[in-house]
Amino acid sequence: MNWSWLGTVPFFLFACAFLVLPSASLVIGSFQDNAGNFTLQNITDLGQPSIVNAYLLSVQVSGVTALLGTLVGGLLAWAMVLGRLPRFVRAFLIPFSGVASNFAGVPLAFAFIATLGRVGFVTVLLKNLGFDLYDKGFNLYSFWGLSATYLYFQIPLVVLILTPAFEALRPQWREAAESLGASGGYYWRSVALPILTPALLSTVVLLFGNAFGAYATAYALTGGSLNIVPIMIGAQIQGDILHNPNLGYALAFGMMVIMTLVLALYSWLQRRSARWLQ
Repeated sequence: MNWSWLGTVPFFLFACAFLVLPSASLVIGSFQDNAGNFTLQNITDLGQPSIVNAYLLSVQVSGVTALLGTLVGGLLAWAMVLGRLPRFVRAFLIPFSGVASNFAGVPLAFAFIATLGRVGFVTVLLKNLGFDLYDKGFNLYSFWGLSATYLYFQIPLVVLILTPAFEALRPQWREAAESLGASGGYYWRSVALPILTPALLSTVVLLFGNAFGAYATAYALTGGSLNIVPIMIGAQIQGDILHNPNLGYALAFGMMVIMTLVLALYSWLQRRSARWLQ
């Protein structure tokens, strides 16, 4: 008898206790009122202007950081793999990316406040040099400040994801293109970029989902001044004024629907990318 399936038991118990059961409870709570009776009022309330704006703001922050993160991180990965940079650059960049991509939450928010807050180290240093960041319109506690903070963990994640994709570009493809008279630009437009497009798009989708569900960093940095969906869920479940747990469950249910679509799109793009990059 094969007992190897016993090795998967801890994983499935963990997933059931901390993913399946909470998700089921959340979905059920979305369709209940405070007395436990069935209602669609919570789902209907998702159409309120303040909630719609919260979803739009979350989508904007996630979209901007996903696109900028993929652009900057993609250029870093390209320079590291195909740009013939010294070996020590890769030896430093890959481990740093592994650490930085997991550095989020309250510690990251505190690091940015200590660096770029109104009395942060860099802010004061630049002010002493005659350049006041906040007089020039920068505000760490705004949309772009939060986006810059998210980019700290988004860009390294892109480096880790796209480095294998660039490494999978076979030198024979470029040699074949050049032997037929193609220039470097033509090779990238007609061969490399079409092959890399699914990997690039799947990276954008993954980063979008990564930022869409972030809570601790945004809350610790802005204190709730930016009305994104995760902060609104926290206010509904834990707040004293907006206390309506079932509406919070409905908000989370809406996020689950969006994240399910994102993950389905990511899986489809990954399968298309794997056809070439393996």
